[in-house]
Amino acid sequence: MQGDEARALLGFPPDSRPTLSQVKAAYRTKVWESHPDLFPTQEKPHAESKFKLISEAYSCLLSGARGEGSASVTNVRVVRTGVPRAQGRRGNPALIRVPFLFIILGTVVLGGLNAARAYKKQKQAYPSHHPFLP
Repeated sequence: MQGDEARALLGFPPDSRPTLSQVKAAYRTKVWESHPDLFPTQEKPHAESKFKLISEAYSCLLSGARGEGSASVTNVRVVRTGVPRAQGRRGNPALIRVPFLFIILGTVVLGGLNAARAYKKQKQAYPSHHPFLP
C-alpha cells in the first residue's frame, strides 16, 4: 500500500506528514467506526475488508514513520522496578520502614508479655524455697 493511500484511508490529506500520535488516534477512530462486530451479518464481509485495509494503512504509516527516522518514534524499552517515586524524588524510606517496625516491635512486646505470663504461672504452680532458683 502506498503512503498516500494509507493517509487517505485514515483521513489525512495526501501530502501531510502526521505524527505517530496522530496516526494512532486516527487509527483508533477508524477502527471504532468500521469494526466488523458492530455491523449486521449481511454487512460483515464488507466491514471486514475495510477493517483489514485500515489495519494495513496503519502498519504502512508506522513502518514509514520508523523508516524516515521520525523524532517521535523510538525503540526504547522501559522497565520499571522498585517502589514508585512521586515526581522523581527519592521516596520516603521512613514510610516504608514504619510497618516493618510495628511488626517487629509488636512481636517482641507480645512475645515478652507471653513469656512473663508463663513464668508467673509456672512460679505459682511450682513454688521453690531455694534462694538461687526462681
